[in-house]
Amino acid sequence: MYLEQGLNTENEVLSLLDEILSLNGRSAEFSLNTPLLGAIPELDSMAVVALITSFEDRFGFTVDDDEIEGSTFATLGSLIAFVDAKLAS
Repeated sequence: MYLEQGLNTENEVLSLLDEILSLNGRSAEFSLNTPLLGAIPELDSMAVVALITSFEDRFGFTVDDDEIEGSTFATLGSLIAFVDAKLAS
């Protein structure tokens, strides 16, 4: 389980962003206010699907289609908040 592994949500989300989007370490410069969707060319619809699948695998939760909105991927902070909310439920 996620909490038993002692993982940090922000670090894990940044790691997955860097890996899935092939950012080559650029995510290390991201803050919670860093815009994602529409601001990072690599974050297209296919990357969103890959990220969601990776979140499900890494964190052990399921994301329903109706749970995903553009606002979820607006900023790094909104994406982390989404993951944290899924982990809390």
